[in-house]
Amino acid sequence: MHQPYYRDMVSGEYRLPWVRMHALKDYYGMVKLLDEFPGVHQNFNLVPSLVTQIQDYASGKATDPFYAVAAKPADELTDYERQFALQYLFQANVVNLIGRYPRYKDLWERFHHANRDPVRAMALFSTQDFADLQVLSQLAWFDEYFLARKDVLEFVQKGENFTHADQLALLDIQREIIAAVLPAYKDAAAKGSVELSATPYYHPILPLVCDTDTGGISVPGLPLPKTRFVYPEDAEDQIRRALVSHENNFGVRPKGMWPSEGSVSEEVLAIAARNGVQWMATDEGVLGRSIGHKFERTPEGKLTSSSPEKLYNIWRFEKDETRMHMVFRDHHLSDLIGFVYSRMGAPEAAEHLMRSIKSSAEPVLKSGRDAVVPIILDGENAWEFYHENGRDFLRRFYHMLQNTPGVEAVTISEAIERHKPERFGVLKSLTPGSWINANFNVWIGAPEDNKSWDYLAAARKFYDEHADQASDSRRELAYEELLIAEGSDWNWWYGPEHHSANDREFDDLYRKHLSNIYHALGAQPPEYLAQPISAGEVRPTFIPQTAYVHPRIEGMNNRYFDWMGAAMYTADRRTSAMHGKQFLLESIHAGVDEENLYARLDLMSGIPEGDVELLMNIAVSGGRHSAHPFRLRIGIHDGRIVSWKLTNSDEDAPLASDTNPGGIAMALEHIFEVAVPLQQLRAQTGGSVKIRFSLWQEHLPLDALPLEGWVDLQVVDEDALESNIYNTGLQR
Repeated sequence: MHQPYYRDMVSGEYRLPWVRMHALKDYYGMVKLLDEFPGVHQNFNLVPSLVTQIQDYASGKATDPFYAVAAKPADELTDYERQFALQYLFQANVVNLIGRYPRYKDLWERFHHANRDPVRAMALFSTQDFADLQVLSQLAWFDEYFLARKDVLEFVQKGENFTHADQLALLDIQREIIAAVLPAYKDAAAKGSVELSATPYYHPILPLVCDTDTGGISVPGLPLPKTRFVYPEDAEDQIRRALVSHENNFGVRPKGMWPSEGSVSEEVLAIAARNGVQWMATDEGVLGRSIGHKFERTPEGKLTSSSPEKLYNIWRFEKDETRMHMVFRDHHLSDLIGFVYSRMGAPEAAEHLMRSIKSSAEPVLKSGRDAVVPIILDGENAWEFYHENGRDFLRRFYHMLQNTPGVEAVTISEAIERHKPERFGVLKSLTPGSWINANFNVWIGAPEDNKSWDYLAAARKFYDEHADQASDSRRELAYEELLIAEGSDWNWWYGPEHHSANDREFDDLYRKHLSNIYHALGAQPPEYLAQPISAGEVRPTFIPQTAYVHPRIEGMNNRYFDWMGAAMYTADRRTSAMHGKQFLLESIHAGVDEENLYARLDLMSGIPEGDVELLMNIAVSGGRHSAHPFRLRIGIHDGRIVSWKLTNSDEDAPLASDTNPGGIAMALEHIFEVAVPLQQLRAQTGGSVKIRFSLWQEHLPLDALPLEGWVDLQVVDEDALESNIYNTGLQR
């Protein structure tokens, strides 16, 4: 059971709601179902950072923007909140979650017919429509166990025309349900029906935290980050914290671990063993590479040749001082549950799984020994693809497990205890890898992945160099943010392998965690942390400059013709919206004339109150000063410019400032406008000038424009600019 760490450690807000939603739909019901089948024993692996988040929701400390929108009276929703509701409250399986409630499905179809455009759809939704959406978007995630409760059943039967009192009552029930989750696991473990195992605290890919070069051992020639990250002490702390946290929460130290994404290496096993971990689990692919054996299957999925004897066993890793029991999951059987059976009827799926297990184990049984068949899969995400959360399938399968002679569902520790010592397989070496293709390519190697590791390495180095100068509380906060940033989930969404509707949110939250490290240690984060790592689709609108501009620098937005012919950049915020964050920067107009670079920044809702800082990065290319970077840093207090300076981007002595303007003019009223002499930038005819803006407060980035790249301007004569008109689709 795992979800990323969604909490912003500084603000305390949870950026995404998935811990809350899965606590309603999966965590309680998955373990509670075993009460009906006392002969079925299971491992549940709980990631400590997930447990912490569940506790926050159970106590009422956790808030997320989804919850805030769901709780607000529908007639008080702002236009932004209505758009937010339309954009995000339909994030659920359309068939099995949305589709089981006719009113919810009707609202979804209306949104779908508006091309899923929140702005366009908003006019089609009444206040009552929004109230029903607020309630049904929560009710859809309730586990089957809770739908039978009288107070919840009343909402199901009502179906529509919900009131604000209904909203609040349902949210109160949510908290009650979430508070029951962890006690249910503790009780099941105390009874012996489940074994609770753990994962390193913030779900890091431990072999890469120990040494990012490990990625190149699994895949020789893999492109690696520019900066090698080597922090085995962090890996050990992630394990140690997990063991202590688990013992504090459940009263017993876990014997075993599912390392994050099944990621193992010899160094990781050694660290875990010296901290008292007795077993670890990973995938058959890691075993195959370690022993030089390819696990081949028939078209029906049955292992061939000697593969069953190798896979359906418990192994012991023995090297130097390290001793570790290991089990390797049957990839095929696990994936049948995760990806195939949801498309079958429950009786047929359960029977097929039991038949497949017995058929797979048959060669081992014929040799005279027991077959240990490890089935390991994600505990939460599969079930929304099943009818009624997969409960019918699981009940049928558990019934077979409990009543089929010769088959017994046991925990991993029970299997180890029962296994005859002479039957253990022995591993003298282990090839590093994860459950995905027995390598780490999901988390390292792609340009986005490697950039994120480089940013992490820079933050880790900064911590090493400055932590001893901070107070205990600030140092502890910075270190906690480091451990969070080492989690696997950020790089899961970088690179080409995985994408979701929340890519931007993960990118933003990762960079926020890194920014908080610098902030906690009293420094301003690097400017690059204001720019997304993800290269996901943004669909910006860009019109190049078609004529010289000569605007008056007054900060007013009532002179359209001043910027006629300027380049214009506007980001499509619908595809890049982040939950809980309202964007501040709307568009950029920019251009040159014979003497100056001009830029205009339009704001969505004004500059925030208090002290903020506006950065304008400028890169000049061409001539003798190719790619020379500049930074214009503007201090603002309560919407008024109070100071500014132009420097080389490495923060040399100011080239110009508010006390020595050097020909630079700027103004901030309704918009921000600035003029910078091209001579000051050493820009030459035939070259180019690129600009981008970012807005900061309390040393943390608020917004940036463009989200990726730059606004690019040519430094050419006006006749040359006119040729751009054919690239815009415009005429004049």
